[in-house]
Amino acid sequence: MSWQRPDRRRFDQLRPISFEYEFTKYAPGSVLAKCGDTKVLCTVTIQEGVPRFLEGSGSGWLTAEYRMLPGATAERHKRELLTLSGRTQEIQRLIGRSLRASLDLDALGERTITVDADVLQADAGTRTTSITGGYVALAEAINKLVKAGKLEQSPLSHQVAAVSVGLVQGEPLLDLNYQEDVAAEVDFNVVMNDQLGIIEVQGTAESGTFSRDQLDQLMDLAQKGIKELLETQRRNF
Repeated sequence: MSWQRPDRRRFDQLRPISFEYEFTKYAPGSVLAKCGDTKVLCTVTIQEGVPRFLEGSGSGWLTAEYRMLPGATAERHKRELLTLSGRTQEIQRLIGRSLRASLDLDALGERTITVDADVLQADAGTRTTSITGGYVALAEAINKLVKAGKLEQSPLSHQVAAVSVGLVQGEPLLDLNYQEDVAAEVDFNVVMNDQLGIIEVQGTAESGTFSRDQLDQLMDLAQKGIKELLETQRRNF
């Protein structure tokens, strides 16, 4: 029997996605990104100066922090204070790598951008929503810098978006929700830019193996979804 999607989407259909701008008052970039029932607050701050390894280089830097808030899941998620879990560290590094790929860091100058992704509600896809929404918040913050005359031109060189894909009961699915993520035999997160260049692919078989043909199916499905996400981002600029 084929898998019936809990929300009755087609196999190649994204969850509804939206971006609410200026969700908080003080950060120059602040977006509430909603992807189905997953909600992530993405905020961007920009400071003068760079980490020591870049001092004097003329180049800027972008880093990211990711947290799951206690009420984001059905059971309270314990706050991570002094020690971050391996999962949290891995996700925030992925967000940072992905969003650095959107920038000409030399054009940014010696400034540090921090992207904070705080998960308010989780229904799978928190890292991909953090990247897609984080880019929108980043673009908002950069545009404000340019309008204020602090940058002569935007250092943004590419849009960036991310999506999950997977195999559930052997069927390829786009943008997995929690029920599908738990049931998936194969789970991928894919990050691409606006030229459909691949920035990162994270994928594994949760049980058994998958074929090269199935890999190609999943990558085609991810590319289709990312094209749609990029268009949604553009409509919000």
